[in-house]
Amino acid sequence: MKFNHLIQINDPLNPLIDNLTREQLWRGLVMRAEAPQLFMEHLDECLLSDKTEASVKRMLRYGELRIHDVVTYEPQVRVHYLVPAQGEIPTSSLSMTIEEPEEEALFVRFEYDDGAPEEVDTEKAFYDQFRRSAYEEADIDTIRIIRELIVQGSTH
Repeated sequence: MKFNHLIQINDPLNPLIDNLTREQLWRGLVMRAEAPQLFMEHLDECLLSDKTEASVKRMLRYGELRIHDVVTYEPQVRVHYLVPAQGEIPTSSLSMTIEEPEEEALFVRFEYDDGAPEEVDTEKAFYDQFRRSAYEEADIDTIRIIRELIVQGSTH
């Protein structure tokens, strides 16, 4: 399943939403990668290793399930998650890209690829639609949490 969607960050027509700067948004996306427990309540543990300015390796533990992935950074632009095939988990990826079609009009594009071929199987299509909705909700929560952390001053 390949899937992408866009979330608007700044809305000049809505004075109730504080505008974020690209820097604030970037720090929030990096925090999502390096402190994922703030964003995923079911995550039991995250261990970081081989951290550089360009990437970090992670081990995520959900109960008995352990997932290893690599997060790479294109500063101020993109955070890319790559989960290599491991056990019964196929290769998959997620990119979060900051887009700015005009000054201060920030968006984040979330792009998912589970590595599976696109099929027309009705049951799989139904399941994929459910996953898309879950991903969208999780991504909306990610932006909400980033906003909360910025208000609290936690993204510095």
